[in-house]
Amino acid sequence: MSLTSFQKNYIKKNFQKLSVNQISSDLSLPEKTIKKFLKKRLSPEKYAKITNQSESHYFDAENHRQNPDFKLRDFLAKNTNTIIFLFLIIFLVYFNSLGNDFVSDDIAGIKNNPRIGDFSLVLSSPMGFFQRLIYFSIFKIGGLNPMLFRIPNIIFHFGSVVLVYLILNILTYRKSLAIIAAILTAVHPILVESVSWISGSLYVEYGFFLLLSFLFYILYEDKRKYWSVLFFIIALIFSEKALIFPGIIFVYELANGKLRQNWKSLIPSSVISFFFLLTYLLLGKIGQRVSDISSVSYQDSSGLYNPLIQVPTAIANYLKLIFWPQKLTLYQTEMNFTNVQFAFILLVFITFLGFIFYGWKKNRLLFFWLCFFVISLSPTLTPFKISWVVAERYAYLGSIGIFISIAMFLNWIFEKAKEKDNNYKMIALSLIILIIIALSARTITRNVDWKNEDNLWIATGKFSSSGPNIHNNLGDVYARHSEFDKAAEEFKKAIQINPNYADAYHNLANTYKSMGKNELAMENYQKALSINPNIWQSHQNLAALYYEMGDFQKAKESMEKAVFFNPQDENLKKNLEFVKSQLGK
Repeated sequence: MSLTSFQKNYIKKNFQKLSVNQISSDLSLPEKTIKKFLKKRLSPEKYAKITNQSESHYFDAENHRQNPDFKLRDFLAKNTNTIIFLFLIIFLVYFNSLGNDFVSDDIAGIKNNPRIGDFSLVLSSPMGFFQRLIYFSIFKIGGLNPMLFRIPNIIFHFGSVVLVYLILNILTYRKSLAIIAAILTAVHPILVESVSWISGSLYVEYGFFLLLSFLFYILYEDKRKYWSVLFFIIALIFSEKALIFPGIIFVYELANGKLRQNWKSLIPSSVISFFFLLTYLLLGKIGQRVSDISSVSYQDSSGLYNPLIQVPTAIANYLKLIFWPQKLTLYQTEMNFTNVQFAFILLVFITFLGFIFYGWKKNRLLFFWLCFFVISLSPTLTPFKISWVVAERYAYLGSIGIFISIAMFLNWIFEKAKEKDNNYKMIALSLIILIIIALSARTITRNVDWKNEDNLWIATGKFSSSGPNIHNNLGDVYARHSEFDKAAEEFKKAIQINPNYADAYHNLANTYKSMGKNELAMENYQKALSINPNIWQSHQNLAALYYEMGDFQKAKESMEKAVFFNPQDENLKKNLEFVKSQLGK
């Protein structure tokens, strides 16, 4: 029913003096019509106050804080069927990843790690303790079986999905919204990198414990506050990126309109974050990260990102990958844009900020989850070159904020359709199901990209043509299949993009050696060592070439350097002794 000008003016003049019931009687209008008019024009808090309603459309956690009868165990028991349903969906979309091999960082970190079964490695540092403990336990139970190392990722992901469902039920009492958001989290392909890739596990693990900490925070009652702090500390031990938790609860209290009342609740997590960050800096972790980027990845870590370019670019690209997850790749390297393209990126970014502003004015739940997205990404949005501008694994936790925002929109469509008739309801439901099926299919196909090294680097090369390390790994793929000409071309592309890429020179030398071009091999081994003398494999292979040439003295010198840089390798020591014996003869 549309209101006349007289009715609108009467409501505007009297809504603060008269009750909704009185206005309804004066104008002979349904209360629902008046409330709808007021809801469009008032802030959530003022609307709730005027209509004498709780802010259930926005946040209902306060009811649980004041209600000691709420039992988490009872809630889980009542929703057992839904939880089983969510588990089956996750099992369905990630089943084809269980047989995948160790890939990328898994190989050095797990498969070829001689200390994987050494408990002293678990105790070597508080940072990453729990992840190393999980790896140690799995190795002791089943050896180097990649399936066993991957199962915890899926279990933690399932836990995160259940937490999304639980948190939204508490905040909104809208089960349909909670189910849609949980399913989107369960099946979205942008999360595959964190779930299917064993080395991406820390993002799933710290994300799970941070959500768990947030759950117990919103259930702030008696000893629950201590559980929130405990789970936050566990999340920090998994990853320093959990430092953002105080920011999340700050925005939560701000959106909930309870910041002045509950500001003291932020103190425990803020103090823990401060001392953890201080320790992190004193231990030189940032410097170590910069050194690793320079020496291991051969990336330029000097200078700073321009945040006016970096932040809009990152946010816009993450949104693109969430709404259209086609170009998923291990390395999102294509970050150079024309002026027109960057103008579009800015437009997307400004539109996103506009939705945050709209949420603040009209829907605080939307405001909170959009801010959740940005805050969760903030550790990777610093101007320091210690992380990629965009990486899918970085978005594991933050993307949940966008999934929930999308779920709010889809649930709104569904509720509007229900108000009309069953045909509209079925159309809306079909739309939601179609989106879920499409995302699930993309996740299943994305799992195949992580099946083995060959699949991974071929898939990565499709969308990341400007990454030198990608061409280097593609060269490895071709070399393993004895396609040496193609391998050499890929290594040359890597060197062309980054002339200081020592690993690519080393691999190009290996390829020339396999092709019988020993002079070119020797030249490239020496070039690799001029950039990075620590590559003991280049010293070893040079020793082999010198030995074939009959130059035992140079063979001995190169082998000695190989032993110096890798003193734990007994085979190198035996080879050195053999070369020495030949030199003596």
